[in-house]
Amino acid sequence: MGKDRHAELARKNLDKRLSALRAVEFARPRGGWLRAIRDALGVSSRQLAERMDVAQSRIVALEKAETTGSTTIKSLREAAEALDCTFVYAFLPAKPLDDMIRDRARQKAYDQLGPTAQGMLLENQSLTPSQTEEEIERLTNEILAEPIRYLWEDE
Repeated sequence: MGKDRHAELARKNLDKRLSALRAVEFARPRGGWLRAIRDALGVSSRQLAERMDVAQSRIVALEKAETTGSTTIKSLREAAEALDCTFVYAFLPAKPLDDMIRDRARQKAYDQLGPTAQGMLLENQSLTPSQTEEEIERLTNEILAEPIRYLWEDE
């Protein structure tokens, strides 16, 4: 199996796993996940501090840092383990990965066509909207035929 085909299958597999997450609302609770779970379980900050073998002030600081986005993954993972929870960390693309790739290729096609279309317009040979769309589609497919790593090069 070729390298590009392997990457495509891996991308489709990852997309399948991510699709279940897209259906779930993950808005962080106002006081943060740590505080929400701790309160729901009835665990005081003192009790959690004892379980993590840290000072109680560390728990207060950790909860504040979570809400401001200034904590570390390691700290959150340790707190989750102390609460018998699984810490989950993920990047959740806004849309399927293949769509993101196609959109990027299409944008690059527009960028490539721009100067050509401008030149044709100046020469009074502009493309009709349907011709422009056909050319964009052709360029998009041409770009997608190249190795995917070139897709993200800014020229």
